[in-house]
Amino acid sequence: MSMHFFSSQALPAAPWKNGGGTTQEVVCWPQGAGLDSFEWRISIAQIAKSGPFSAFAGIDRVITLLSGDGVHLHSGDGAINHRLGQALQPFAFSGDVALDCDLLGGPSYDFNVMTRRDVARAVVSIHHGGSVQLASPHGLLLARTGQWRLAGGAALQAGGQDGVYWAAHAGHAVEVTAASDDATLIAVALNKVAKGA
Repeated sequence: MSMHFFSSQALPAAPWKNGGGTTQEVVCWPQGAGLDSFEWRISIAQIAKSGPFSAFAGIDRVITLLSGDGVHLHSGDGAINHRLGQALQPFAFSGDVALDCDLLGGPSYDFNVMTRRDVARAVVSIHHGGSVQLASPHGLLLARTGQWRLAGGAALQAGGQDGVYWAAHAGHAVEVTAASDDATLIAVALNKVAKGA
C-alpha cells in the first residue's frame, strides 16, 4: 500500500478569493482534480473573518474545529443553524446550501472533508488513545496531540509529521495505536458509494 505522510504545518496556504481566510489542501482525489471534478477532498482552513460559505452542489461536507473560538454556521432558510464551538466534534452537512459563517471570537482553524455524494461517503471519527483500524480503500489519519504508531513502525507526531493518507487501495486495513498518554487522533474513512445506492 502506498502511504503518503505529511506535516499539516508545512502545507502551502492559498488565500480565499473573498479574503476571509486561507485553505491548506491535504489531498484531492483523483490527483489533479479540480473543485468541479473531485471525488473527495480534505483540507485545513483558517477562517479569519465572518462571511459566506460557498455552496457545492452534490457535495456532502464534514467540518471539525481544530483550534480557535469556532464559528456559527447558518442558512437563510434556518435549515442549518449550528455553533461549531467545541474542538474535535465533527459536524456533517449538505454542501448544496449556501451558508453564512460568523466567527464566535478570533480566527479559527478547521478540518474539512468534502465528498461527491453519488461517488463517496466519509466517516470522520475522533479517538483518544487506544487503537484504530480502518479497512476503507481511501482514508486519512491526523494526530492532533501526542504520538501514534502505525503497524510497521512509522510514527505520527503532533507538531511534526502528523498525518498520513492513502487512496485507491483495498485488501489491507490500516492500524494505528496510541504511543503516548495524551494521544488524540482524527480518522477519516472514505468508501465508494455502491451503484444504485
